Amino acid sequence: MDMATSNKTKVIGTGSPVVDLMVYVEDSFLKDNVNGEKGGMELIDSQEAERILSRLEKIEIKTTGGSAGNTIFAMCELGAEGSMLGRLGNDENGEFYKSSLVNAGGSADSFIIDNEAPTAVSIAMVTPDAERTMRTNLGAAMKLSPQDITKENLKGFSLLHTEGYLIFNKELITHILKTAKEAGCIVSLDLSSFEVVNASKDFLPQLLKDYVDILFANEDEAEAFCGTKDFEKAIDILSQYSKICAVKLGKKGSLIKSGDEVIKIDPVLCENPVDTLGAGDYW
Repeated sequence: MDMATSNKTKVIGTGSPVVDLMVYVEDSFLKDNVNGEKGGMELIDSQEAERILSRLEKIEIKTTGGSAGNTIFAMCELGAEGSMLGRLGNDENGEFYKSSLVNAGGSADSFIIDNEAPTAVSIAMVTPDAERTMRTNLGAAMKLSPQDITKENLKGFSLLHTEGYLIFNKELITHILKTAKEAGCIVSLDLSSFEVVNASKDFLPQLLKDYVDILFANEDEAEAFCGTKDFEKAIDILSQYSKICAVKLGKKGSLIKSGDEVIKIDPVLCENPVDTLGAGDYW
């Protein structure tokens, strides 16, 4: 490792490293070939993933994804050395994910390679209105366990970022955040989905208070947690649980609060959006 690389801030993400397969389709394709509603994300098994892929003419874009993974790639672009602590399959998609992170300026050393399950894949079908409908087979990523997360493999990192989807597994998320604090990491967490908030209200507030230094929420997640659509009130409520809070408000910009200071950031509007895949994670 050269001096330039060694002087970079080292950050690590935990979550599901996913390869996104993006394709542009008409609404009729979804109606005829995809189970469930348009928009959002639903989990599928390997057989269903193969069935959908067999009906597509070609994949337009193959790229890295996953909530925490997207954020780590963004941090690499900002000059940090990013790593991901997650499970990849021993396959072509796993090699693609590792090489993509290295090419972005990150490190592939923290990945766990699974010889039995495939790398997670998300089929992202984008319709002419720029809405994306995602069907995801988590594969190896779903097998991440507390035994995979130790103080030793977090040693040397200044910040750990994790995705809210892991909150569905109370034992796993608690272990990850507790271990990160014991390893001396600053902890940041993106709530990821209002379903995550609604499903974890019995323990999420205490989890945030105990372990989270930087908290990210979008409009829906902030409303679900705080019970209000007044987002200036919402960020005041969130600040009771984390030292730094950010609420992402889409085309209305965003709010950040640290201590008693609240900063409003105006948006940079996109006139012709192509798709919204990963936009919140890259924020």
